[in-house]
Amino acid sequence: MTTNVLSSYEVDVEDVEYLRHGDKPLLARLYKPRGAGPFPLIVDLHGGAWCRSDRLEDAPIDQPLAKSGVVVASLDFRMPPDTGYPGSVADIHYAVRWLKTRATELRSRPSMVGALGVSSGGQHAMILGMRPNDPRYAALPLAGADASLRCVVLCWPVIDPLGRYQYAKKLKAGGAPYPELVDRVLPCHDQYWGTEDAMAEGSPTRALERGERVQAPPVLYLQGTKDQAHPRPDLDRFVAGYRKAGGKVDLHLFEGEGEAFIKKNPNSANSLAALDRIIEFVHAELE
Repeated sequence: MTTNVLSSYEVDVEDVEYLRHGDKPLLARLYKPRGAGPFPLIVDLHGGAWCRSDRLEDAPIDQPLAKSGVVVASLDFRMPPDTGYPGSVADIHYAVRWLKTRATELRSRPSMVGALGVSSGGQHAMILGMRPNDPRYAALPLAGADASLRCVVLCWPVIDPLGRYQYAKKLKAGGAPYPELVDRVLPCHDQYWGTEDAMAEGSPTRALERGERVQAPPVLYLQGTKDQAHPRPDLDRFVAGYRKAGGKVDLHLFEGEGEAFIKKNPNSANSLAALDRIIEFVHAELE
């Protein structure tokens, strides 16, 4: 299965308001294939260390996925200073339910919904996939649907926020020169999480290691072998823990690639191969 074979749909794009906090609307960018459907529906959660970026960030992934015949809803959600953890997860939880209540008009079905998360958005996607019934995440009322996910796609996720925080602090303590990512991510960890205890509590990896009872939707996990921003030991711990808990993880490591390689060079061989894996996985799990 290749993107060339599947990239056959014309796609309509529009922004819709899915939630409002006071006078601040939260928008979803909808990528809607033209056709009868029903199409799988993927909720896309952008990265940016929980503090930056917006619903437009993942267009290099969202557009080819939509062209393959998938409705994609790429979300804005609250970030610091408006909220920290778990406020953004509550926005996303609401959005999943909101989209399910509108799935038919989007030419999808409530039973065909998964999530894709990039970097810090991967932490959002995975913790929601594991804890769809957490009352903190379900704090914004909306009847008619639940927030369970049929599958989760992880693109170089911050799969253990505390592990990444400690890794970055250790690099900084070693003195210059250190990777630029250190000064980019450390302030955002502090702004969003507030405490190391919160980072540990919201960590998918550590939730598994604590033995939490979690849901375990199938996972596709993509990362480059030279990704300095997302420590490999955290990946290995998550994959081992998820499989031990009975979950399925389809892991693909891309030789020589750093963070965000699909978005930085979307036409490279590795990026095209990664997009193929995403498209193949979503259609296999949601159709």
